[in-house]
Amino acid sequence: MRTILIAAALSAAIVVPAAADDKPGKGPKPTVIELPRNFNPEGITTAKRHTFFVGSRTTGAIYRGSLRTGEGDILVPGGPDVAGDDRAATGLKVDRYGRLFVSGADSKHIRVYDARTGTQLRDYFAGDDAGFINDVIVTKRGAYFTDSNNPWLYFIPIGKRGELGELRRIELGGDYTNDAGFNANGIEAARGGKSLVVVKSNTGELLEVDALTGLADRIEVTGGDGELINADGLLLKGRKLYVVENRDDPDPSAAGVGVISVVKLDRNLSSGRIAATIHSPLFEVPTTIARSGGRNYVVNAKFGLPNPDGSFEVVEVPKR
Repeated sequence: MRTILIAAALSAAIVVPAAADDKPGKGPKPTVIELPRNFNPEGITTAKRHTFFVGSRTTGAIYRGSLRTGEGDILVPGGPDVAGDDRAATGLKVDRYGRLFVSGADSKHIRVYDARTGTQLRDYFAGDDAGFINDVIVTKRGAYFTDSNNPWLYFIPIGKRGELGELRRIELGGDYTNDAGFNANGIEAARGGKSLVVVKSNTGELLEVDALTGLADRIEVTGGDGELINADGLLLKGRKLYVVENRDDPDPSAAGVGVISVVKLDRNLSSGRIAATIHSPLFEVPTTIARSGGRNYVVNAKFGLPNPDGSFEVVEVPKR
């Protein structure tokens, strides 16, 4: 197993916009992008033109920014951070029609916004028995959401012309079992959207799920430390799966909290090998991961860490 350690000097990096005379699309990109104070982020996704979106797990606000300049603003205002409020945002994904799908955490809601204007397009109520609606992936067939407390996925069909269908559930079966604690969390698409790759936070199990039937087959993981416990967000690039383990102990020689395990999947998705582990002094409980312009980015959620000034960041991950 190879281990990558970002130079500690990066921890002092600041957001530096490109110079005015730089060519469009050129110039340095920031390594650290500050989010609004007390934003309490969890999910991150990217879109065209180096755009990123981050959601607030406490208020449901959506922040839109530029990975090129580090600048941004609130796209969707949040609600009050009070018990029982139905505004919350965890996983996010943008589809090819420019719509932003947002998991509603423990609010029991899933919302869809116009990614350009922030206008709410749909509000889906997932049911009184909904648990923690955690992460989302969008394919040509539709949007799939994990529920970390229940043995099912939520599915919003997308028609041939982009029309949104009604929310329904896909029961998980086969090798999937629901245990105590946080279960299904990160989700990715494989085989052109016919399969879904899902990870369980509590056990570290990696599963291939049939996107139509919900039947799950365990992906046997070897190499490295042999486990993916505390797994959160997923990013699949070819056969390389990046797994964010938000609270894993860092390498003794590295600062930061949390690691990214790089799992090389076999062709039939029956097994995978942890080929590398990425540590960074910039990690402060990273939760989800997104890709833009050949670079990967995570958002620091800082769960359980001292954070007296309410600061949160998006940070760059080394190229792999």
